[in-house]
Amino acid sequence: MERTPGRKKGTNLVARTTETLRERIFAEAPGVLLGGLHELARDLAVGIVTLQQAARVLEHEGLLEVRRGPGGGYYGARPDAAALERALSSYMRMNPAGYAEALDMTSLLFTELATAAARCSDPTLRGRLRAMGDDAAHYSTMAEFGQFEEAFQELLFQMVRRPLFEMLTRVTLNHAARRDGAVVGVSGIGVETWREGRLRIIAAILAGDADLARFEANRQNRAVVMGGTRPTRIG
Repeated sequence: MERTPGRKKGTNLVARTTETLRERIFAEAPGVLLGGLHELARDLAVGIVTLQQAARVLEHEGLLEVRRGPGGGYYGARPDAAALERALSSYMRMNPAGYAEALDMTSLLFTELATAAARCSDPTLRGRLRAMGDDAAHYSTMAEFGQFEEAFQELLFQMVRRPLFEMLTRVTLNHAARRDGAVVGVSGIGVETWREGRLRIIAAILAGDADLARFEANRQNRAVVMGGTRPTRIG
C-alpha cells in the first residue's frame, strides 16, 4: 500500500493511543490517577515512547496532567473555558475566518441567544433586563452602547445557560471586533436605529415571545447589513 505523503511511521498508532487515553480520561472524574508510565503503557499495549507522544497531545489539550516524583503518574484533567476559547480563537485566526464570516456567525448566534432568552422565567434576570432596557432608552452615543452591549450579552448568557453556545458567541464576537482594533459598536445604521432595534428585542424577550424575539433580532441584523457595517472606535 502506498504511504500517504508526509505521514510518519507510527502516526496512526499515536493517534489511536491518544484517542483511547482521551476516552479513559472522560470516563473518570478530573484528578483521577490513570496509572504510571510503565503501567499505562502495558495496559494500552504500546511502547513508552508512543504513550509519551500521546500524553503530550493530551497535555496540550488540557486533558492530562503528568506528575513526577512520589505519587506521580498520569492524571486526568479538564481544560477550563478560557483555554477552550483561546484554542477556538486561534483556529479562526489561522484558517482564517474573515470579518464578514465572523459577523455572519455572530448574527446567527445572537438571534438564537435572543430567542432562547425569551423562554427564561427567572424574575431576577428579567428584572435586570427590564432595567437595562430603561437605561438604554436614553443612550445617544455608540460609546454608551459599547458598554451596554457587553452587559447585554452577559445577561443573555445568564438567562440562557448554554455553555457551548456562550463560548462560540464570545469567540466570534471577539474575532469580529479584532478587525480594526478596539471595536465598541456598529455604525452605518445610526444610533437611533440601533437603540430602537435593541429595545424591540428586549421587549420581545420580556413578553416571553420567542418568535417575536427571533424576528426582531433578524430584523436588526438585516438593518446592519443593508446599512453597511464598519467597526466604530472610541478615541
